[in-house]
Amino acid sequence: FSLVVPQVILLIHWVLTVWGCIDFSGAYAWANFTILALGVWAVAQPDSVDAISMFLGGLLATIFLDIVHISIFYGMATLTDVGRFGAGMAILSLLLKPFSCYLVYHMYRERGGELLIHIGFLGPSQDRSAYQTIDSTEAPADPFAIPDGRGQATPGY
Repeated sequence: FSLVVPQVILLIHWVLTVWGCIDFSGAYAWANFTILALGVWAVAQPDSVDAISMFLGGLLATIFLDIVHISIFYGMATLTDVGRFGAGMAILSLLLKPFSCYLVYHMYRERGGELLIHIGFLGPSQDRSAYQTIDSTEAPADPFAIPDGRGQATPGY
């Protein structure tokens, strides 16, 4: 799963970005091709949490950037058939990015990444309140317990 999926995501978004650049260029091309380069890094280093987290963060950022870029420059584009095709491919890429983020997030979790903000629907959170060292095989001690024979008089003796 995690070996083929990033390559498929990269291929689909690369094709859609190339076609989107027919109508949109400049900042749209720079943002999307930079994120695709991060995706190539994530494929080249299949065990790197940093690479996949940068790719995920970049995909999330380009969702916002694509919305802004398409909304500003869509009206300025020549609406020929080729222009509409390019705009349509940029919009299709934008619509597929949340699903791509979902898949990349699962790859991030497979590589050992953790979400710093635990949101219930994104995956199980890890409770770290019962921390115990590796050397200890006993249950965690009660922090409020008083050691035996110290500081307490035994009543009736």
